[in-house]
Amino acid sequence: MAEDRSSSGEVATVSEQRTTEREAKRVTKLTMLPLRDVVVFPYMVIPLFVGRQKSLKAIETAMKANKEILVVTQKVPSTDDPNPDDLYEVGTVVQIMQMLKLPDGIVKILVEGIFRARIREYIKSDDMFEVSVEEVPDAATKTVKVQALMRNVISLFERYVKLNKKIPVEVVVVASNVDNPGRLADIITAHLNLKVTVKQEILTAFDPEERLEKLVDILNKEIEILIIEKKITGRVRKQMESIQKEYYLREQVKAIQKELGDVDELQTEIAEYKKKIKGAQMPQYAEERCLKEVERLAKMSFNSAESGVIRGYLDTMCELPWSKHTQDKLEIVRAERILEEDHYGLKEPKARILEYLSVCKLKKSIKGPILCLIGPPGVGKTSIAKSVARAMGRNFVRVSLGGMRDEAEIRGHRRTYVGAMPGRIIQLLKTAKSNNPVFLLDEIDKTGADWRGDPSSALLEVLDPEQNATFTDNYLGVAFDLSKVLFVATANIPHTIPEPLRDRMEMIHLPGYTEEEKTEIAVRYLVPKQMKENGLKKRHIQFLPKAITKILRYYTREAGVRELERMIGSICRKVAKRVVGKEVKTRNVISGVLVEKYLGIPKYRHGTAEEQDEVGVVTGLAWTSVGGVTLPIEAVTMPGTGKVIMTGSLGEVMQESARAAVSFTRHHVDEFKIDPDFYKKLDIHIHAPEGGVPKDGPSAGVTITTAVISALTETPVSKDVAMTGEVTLRGKVLPVGGIKEKVLAAFRLGIREIILPKENAKDLDDIPKEIQRQLKVHVVDHISEVIQIAFRPVGGAASGGGEREAAK
Repeated sequence: MAEDRSSSGEVATVSEQRTTEREAKRVTKLTMLPLRDVVVFPYMVIPLFVGRQKSLKAIETAMKANKEILVVTQKVPSTDDPNPDDLYEVGTVVQIMQMLKLPDGIVKILVEGIFRARIREYIKSDDMFEVSVEEVPDAATKTVKVQALMRNVISLFERYVKLNKKIPVEVVVVASNVDNPGRLADIITAHLNLKVTVKQEILTAFDPEERLEKLVDILNKEIEILIIEKKITGRVRKQMESIQKEYYLREQVKAIQKELGDVDELQTEIAEYKKKIKGAQMPQYAEERCLKEVERLAKMSFNSAESGVIRGYLDTMCELPWSKHTQDKLEIVRAERILEEDHYGLKEPKARILEYLSVCKLKKSIKGPILCLIGPPGVGKTSIAKSVARAMGRNFVRVSLGGMRDEAEIRGHRRTYVGAMPGRIIQLLKTAKSNNPVFLLDEIDKTGADWRGDPSSALLEVLDPEQNATFTDNYLGVAFDLSKVLFVATANIPHTIPEPLRDRMEMIHLPGYTEEEKTEIAVRYLVPKQMKENGLKKRHIQFLPKAITKILRYYTREAGVRELERMIGSICRKVAKRVVGKEVKTRNVISGVLVEKYLGIPKYRHGTAEEQDEVGVVTGLAWTSVGGVTLPIEAVTMPGTGKVIMTGSLGEVMQESARAAVSFTRHHVDEFKIDPDFYKKLDIHIHAPEGGVPKDGPSAGVTITTAVISALTETPVSKDVAMTGEVTLRGKVLPVGGIKEKVLAAFRLGIREIILPKENAKDLDDIPKEIQRQLKVHVVDHISEVIQIAFRPVGGAASGGGEREAAK
């Protein structure tokens, strides 16, 4: 803001002295400071903030001289580096009174305007603006016309200040005491809220009489604008008073209608809500809460924003299935038939679900552990939950928890927030239209947590049978009974589920399907489904069993059947195209050869183990999220200093297994007839092929140890043997998990002889009988037994280790 210092007699004396000193020098050389959005007038005191490098250099030069600098306004404020064409020709020479450097590099200066000046020429300088300026003095002639203009300007300014309360009244007093006409015009203009271009016109008007005439026109226009603004403000105030009056009259009309027995639109809505609340058969505490909200709605204006929020709340409360439920059909024979119709295999999960339903029938309630179906993608977890709902005659709803990070998704938002809504649990119960649906919590192992809360913590109340009868959604503000809901969760892996949540659920593991099971599923379900989806009839297409087998072995690698279904669908679409194009008139019989024609080059290798016995090459077995796989381990020795090199994206646990294998071998060099100093002379390189795939876990211990001993003794390992198990430093073989999946992976590869830890013998009962009959399984508890079996001559009899035939 500008500050006028002219009212002080001392300042006026200083100004007169400066005027006397300037009479001798009309032209002077000064540095220049470009300004944005501000015009400085003579006798005006104003603070300026300077940050541009050229401007800082100009101020620094002026401070070293007489502290005088020319300030000129830019024509375009947004220009960062103005040139002479971007600046006005007329400016004001100012005296720098104070300078303060701020922490952010900006410099604050306080300047006082001295006199008008016109730029005569720009002096060339790269780091700042330097100009030659000519002073433009005010003419001192004070004619009668000028005196009249001065009185008129002061009168108009007084009127302007009365209309514009932002300008202090003291400014009028200061202006009234000024005798110099040019100075009067400058003081008043500095206090007006005008555009930069208008103020620049006043600055450029060198004749005080002309300046005063321009100022009279400007003040008249500004006063007229202020009068119109005052009228508009008064009209708005009257309108507001009219609205308040209208509200008051409406309330009176309501009172009159009530006396006469008439009901308006809002009263009709209130009556409907009360009827809905009674019909919803909600608990007493919920009904009381709703009636209170109805009373609030009745006291509000029909179109108020808050009334819309209350209507949304009441609609939600009335639509919830407080007392609506479906009748359970707990017939075990019917449930078993439905499960068999919808799913092939999965005997253990089906049996556990039937046990659960049997208990529910005996107890007449479903309180008990929450079922959590765990298994690889595509094995039928979601479809099993749908089958349970169909078997029980219940509605089915599903919520996907994958990637959910906001606790409000479960508990809802409080109604104080704009756009608040109930949580997903309440929303889906409203969709289900019953308070006892089968509720699927899909991908419960993939919830996250961030600053918005932890959804898994909110699920603790939902899944606890002792607490969920009083589940309170933040939006509802009252308890809703979830004890009749049958919750079923699904997950791919259990260890990412938080421990408190895992403790509330009973885990049912769904293993991957065998090749025979997948073939049967394809024939029974997938092929008919894809034929229907692609508009094909039995006369159009037929899949031979060999075609299904080829798709399974060479185009899919999964524990479930999703990719298999996609491949079958791809073939069906290509056949549909041929049928529509009338390329064939007979039925398309899909054989193994046609599979490759329709699906292209095979994606995966299958069906062949190692072609011959090799030194340091052992077939291991591993488990992944998509089922079991074979994991070849290679070991070679080379002259060196005893380093152990491990490659193939081996995890920390697997690297520890490799180091334990080398330590065991060094401790038993005599037993295996190995050079005792091999660790000084040889480097050992251990590698797991397919290095782009991370690998970890302890179950490769026996495989790595066998490969290391084979490499050091230069003894070939039988290509027909696959193995799994953890090894200790003493050579003990410890049990591992995923036996069924691992054995099936070896079987698919064509390997029929397998070495397992002795404590895993019980897991062989999970393997289908038709596969057990074709396998020869060795159960061992020490690595020496593994060496005796794996190092035997090809075709020779096994020695050491217990054998368990499938027929047993």
